[in-house]
Amino acid sequence: MIRIDHVTFSYGGENENAGGVHDINLTVEDGQCVVLCGESGSGKTTITRLINGLIPHYYEGKMNGEVWVNGAKVSEQPLYDTAKTVGSVFQNPRSQFFNVDTTSEITFGCENLGQPEQSIRERLDKTIRDFRLEKLMGRNIFHLSGGEKQKIACAGVSIMEPDVLVMDEPSSNLDASSILDLRAILAFWKSQGKTIIVSEHRLYYLRDLADRFIYITGGKVEKDYSAAEFESLTEQQRAGLGLRTFILEDLLPPKALPQAGQQMELRNFCFAYKNEPETLHIRESKIPANRIVGIIGNNGAGKSTFSRCFCGLEKRCGEVIWNGRTYRPKDRLNTCYMVMQEVNHQLFTETVLDEVLISMEG
Repeated sequence: MIRIDHVTFSYGGENENAGGVHDINLTVEDGQCVVLCGESGSGKTTITRLINGLIPHYYEGKMNGEVWVNGAKVSEQPLYDTAKTVGSVFQNPRSQFFNVDTTSEITFGCENLGQPEQSIRERLDKTIRDFRLEKLMGRNIFHLSGGEKQKIACAGVSIMEPDVLVMDEPSSNLDASSILDLRAILAFWKSQGKTIIVSEHRLYYLRDLADRFIYITGGKVEKDYSAAEFESLTEQQRAGLGLRTFILEDLLPPKALPQAGQQMELRNFCFAYKNEPETLHIRESKIPANRIVGIIGNNGAGKSTFSRCFCGLEKRCGEVIWNGRTYRPKDRLNTCYMVMQEVNHQLFTETVLDEVLISMEG
């Protein structure tokens, strides 16, 4: 059982209340699947950190109150002991990786727990089947898509068989098919009696799976819904709370737009990572200019690789022809800009003002 008793926590910094929580009282019974929902910055992630012990052992701040997991006071036991009971999957999977290949990463936790080699091999085989990871084994982690990295993170937690699983937006980098796989894994864990805490914006895949939906706003528990109560809310009511749709069928297709006049021509957009099969193979294509263009596809299809090539970040990938001029990769470095999936990789300063000004220097 998880019990959070009158916990208030604030992070340090200029705005110490941002993302913190205030007088949280929450009990989660064994075997329940509980969803923490609410707008960004409401405190969902902070609650997951209270449960897995990252607060107060890793994240500094001011804390009052106590958190118990399976009868142990989280603040008083070492983090490595809490990790035996609580498995965590972070929103940014790279922040929890310690190896460069997928197989070693999945087994890393079991090795640190000192489990016998044969037991680890058996658990690995089972985890590969549960997560359908056959095609990802032995791969370089740095060459995986965001969704594939998230799958490896989930597998690395599952293999250790913890009693409690804490997940921070586990579906954020997954395509539709992978989300269904994630749902199947959650259902499997639930059938085993695991206690599951999921902090999420995307809610539809948790329908008929979650037992409770806890709405967090301003660092406080505003409402604790049973599954039936949350189901009874209208889409308008959920939208009023800043929540996404709960019914997949309500996701509307985009409206068709007329063809653009100007087009960019792409040539020889072909790319392969070292010792890997070709990731991108576009000999010739055209995309509309002066429009918002969506690049879609399954995890691992090459969307991120295409973006890197288009921006000129890969030196030997393709040409863009626009208005009669040919832009090679080095030319595109000065004309294309990219916001990465993992934004921390491109933030270099301590304050927002300094970050905005850094690109203007020189």
